[in-house]
Amino acid sequence: MFIAYGHRVCFSIAILGMEEDFGWLSREKSMMLSAFFWGYVLTQVPAGQLAGRWSAQKILVIGMLLCGLATAAIPWFVTADRPWVVLLARFLMGFGQGAVLPGIHTLLAKWVPKGERARLGSFAYSGGQLGTVVAMPISAQLSTTAIGWAAVFYFYGALCALWALLFQLCGSDSPQVHPRIGDVERLYILNNTDGASNSSNNAEKPATPWGSIFTSVPMWALIIVHCGQNWGFWFLMGYLPTYMQNIGGFAMEKTGFYAALPYLAMWLLSFPCSYLADLALRRRVQVGTIRKVSNSLAHWGPGLALIGLCFVKDQAGMVALLTVAVGLNAGSICGYQINHIDLSPNFAGTMMSITNCLASVVAIVAPFVCAFIITDEKNASQWHIVFGITAFIYFAGNLCFVVFGSGRVQSWNEPPAKSEKSQKDELSTNL
Repeated sequence: MFIAYGHRVCFSIAILGMEEDFGWLSREKSMMLSAFFWGYVLTQVPAGQLAGRWSAQKILVIGMLLCGLATAAIPWFVTADRPWVVLLARFLMGFGQGAVLPGIHTLLAKWVPKGERARLGSFAYSGGQLGTVVAMPISAQLSTTAIGWAAVFYFYGALCALWALLFQLCGSDSPQVHPRIGDVERLYILNNTDGASNSSNNAEKPATPWGSIFTSVPMWALIIVHCGQNWGFWFLMGYLPTYMQNIGGFAMEKTGFYAALPYLAMWLLSFPCSYLADLALRRRVQVGTIRKVSNSLAHWGPGLALIGLCFVKDQAGMVALLTVAVGLNAGSICGYQINHIDLSPNFAGTMMSITNCLASVVAIVAPFVCAFIITDEKNASQWHIVFGITAFIYFAGNLCFVVFGSGRVQSWNEPPAKSEKSQKDELSTNL
């Protein structure tokens, strides 16, 4: 997650220098920002299926390696002075990263006991915020070196390839096939993961209950709230540096630092949020209540902050409200994001691939809507319109989750052919 989000963020910084070199228009810039999601959408559902039925470890390795190669190739593509070639590179980056969330969700469902789900899930996913925090100032500094903005892509391309090699050597699909954990730990994990299928890779995998998934009301609540999350998160991720530079008046070398502060806040807040969520679970607060309260903090708080941003003009006020808008979004990890596993540990990866696929369509549309409204990047009024739209989407999406969401394991999670008890009994016998 640290490296994957670094790849997404570094382009938002590097493109500021690329614009100056190649004279790209706002429309071309918006297309390049959204091109990542064109490829990202295509691989979501196939990646979710492959993660559950083949190997989450292998699809993560293959996807991240492809992303790294495409990133490192961007400077070479740009020399052709054809924007569409850069679009292709961004498409391939997204195509590779489509494996990330389905793969990680599949692994979390198999490895993380229910009582530790918020903490360990937040620990894994908060790597995205940490990667954003590090990527913004590093990318800004790399852009000022003798190599220029190209250094950003070489650095992150190499980092991605190195991670893929390490995860191939050290990663494992499930406790059942991990060569270096004991039998007691292996059984403990299975007994505390709500029946997530931890069978060996050669065993028959349960069939995906597509009909049940797409007719599930809590699943549709997840789809809607995930779409709202993607609109707000990726709008801020892609346009925050531009807003701070053009409206806030921040210099290029300071833009990366101040744009990183909100994501540092989000990373830091993810730990107390996750601890409190698991503490509430131990105090017997219902899972659904915990998820809804966490997500309300994550969406309604930022929505209010974005509205407030329309009324401040000084740099300190902008940084403070942007920090609130992004920082409070840390609650979304303990909210809708982990809720996929609550509903169905066996099909969490597939569910995440579905919601993330549809939400990524929103992430594709968002830059074009923003480009249509913000025709002058130095016009604060146009930015305020987009802030208002984003705040409304945050409010409406989370309201659907609060009303229609659930924290209970769904009946279609368990395949009818084999019960959870028989799986555990079989493992106990084998051990």
